[in-house]
Amino acid sequence: MRKLAAVVVKEFRQIGRDRRSLLILLFVPAFFLLIYGYALSFDIRNIPLAVEDRDRSSASREVVSAFVNSGYFDLVATIAGERDIDRLLDEGAARAVLVIPAGFGRDARTATPTSVQLVVNGDNANTATTVVGYAVALIAAVSARYEVEARLASPGGPLLRAETRVWYNPELRSTLFLVPGLIAYIAMLTAVVSTALSIVREKEAGTLEQVRMSPVGPLAYVVGKTVPYFVVSLASAVAIVGAAMLLFALPMRGSWPLLVGSVSLFLVGALAFGVLISTVAETQQVAFQLAVLTSYLPTFMLSGFIFPISSMPAALQLVTYAVPARYFLTVLRGIVLKGVGAAAFWRDLAALAIFAVVILSLASLRLRREWSASR
Repeated sequence: MRKLAAVVVKEFRQIGRDRRSLLILLFVPAFFLLIYGYALSFDIRNIPLAVEDRDRSSASREVVSAFVNSGYFDLVATIAGERDIDRLLDEGAARAVLVIPAGFGRDARTATPTSVQLVVNGDNANTATTVVGYAVALIAAVSARYEVEARLASPGGPLLRAETRVWYNPELRSTLFLVPGLIAYIAMLTAVVSTALSIVREKEAGTLEQVRMSPVGPLAYVVGKTVPYFVVSLASAVAIVGAAMLLFALPMRGSWPLLVGSVSLFLVGALAFGVLISTVAETQQVAFQLAVLTSYLPTFMLSGFIFPISSMPAALQLVTYAVPARYFLTVLRGIVLKGVGAAAFWRDLAALAIFAVVILSLASLRLRREWSASR
C-alpha cells in the first residue's frame, strides 16, 4: 500500500505542476460540451416557407397559420405561380413551398378528400426528410379537426382515432438524445488521452527507467497512475452533467449515487485503456494519435451516439460489443432520462466492469513484460 500511495502522491504532484494536462481534464470537456451541444442538433427551426394560396378561404389561411405558428416554419413569401416556386427554390430563399388548391375550403367543410402540395428543396436529404415529417404532422392535425367537425355535423359510423404518447422525451428534443452521448464521448476521450500521455511523457523524460528499478510493481504503478486522473476525470464528468442540466435542460430522473457509480466504472476502463496505449507508444505524438483513433472514432460512430446500432451491418454490430460507450450510453440514458434503477441495465454495468478488469489486466501484463525485458 505504501508503494501505491507513493505513486498516487507523485502523480498528483505531477498533475499540479503540469498545467496543460489539468487544463485538458477540466476545461476542454466543458468547451467540447458547449461546442457540440449547441452545434449538434437534429431539430430544424425557422424553415423558410413560401405559400401559394389559390383558394384564399378561411380554411386555407388556417393551414398557413398552423405552419407558421408551429415554430418550425417562417413565412418568407406569398407567391402567385410556378415560376416563383422555381425562383425561390433555385435561389435558396425558400426551402419549402406550400401550394393550396382552389376549392380547398369547400372540400374541408364537407370532409371531401382533398390534398395540398408541398414542394421541398431536396439538396440536403436529411433536412428535406425532417421538413416533410413536420409538414405531414401539421396537415394531419388540421385534417383531423375538420374530420371531427364533419362527423359531428353528420353522424355516421364510429370514428377511429390514434392518440400518440411519447415517454421520457415528450417534445422529441434531439438535445436529450445527443447530450448523454456527448458526456460519454468527452469522458472517454479526455480520460484515455490524459493517462496515455502521462506515462509516455515519463518515457521521453527518462524517469520511467528509474521507476522500473524501484520496488514498485507494474500493477501498483498502473493503479497509482490511474487513481489521480480518475479523481480529476470524475469531478470533470460530474461537472459536465451539471452543465448539461443547466444549459440544455437535461433532466435528472434517477439516482445521483447510481450515476456517479456508473460514471466511475466507465472511467476506470477508459483510464486503463489509456495506460494500455502508453505501453505501445514511444512518443506523445503517437500516443495521442492512437488514443484519438481508438477512443474517438468507436465512441462517436459505433456506440449508438449518433447512428442506431440496429441499422448497422451485422459485422459492425458485432464490433460494437467491444465499445464500452455502447453500454455506458444505455446506463446513462436509463438513469438520466428514464429514472430506472440498476436492475434495468445490470448487464450493461457488468459489461463495463468486465471491460475495466480486462483492460487493467492487459495493461499490467504489458508493463510487466516491458519491465522484465529492460532489466
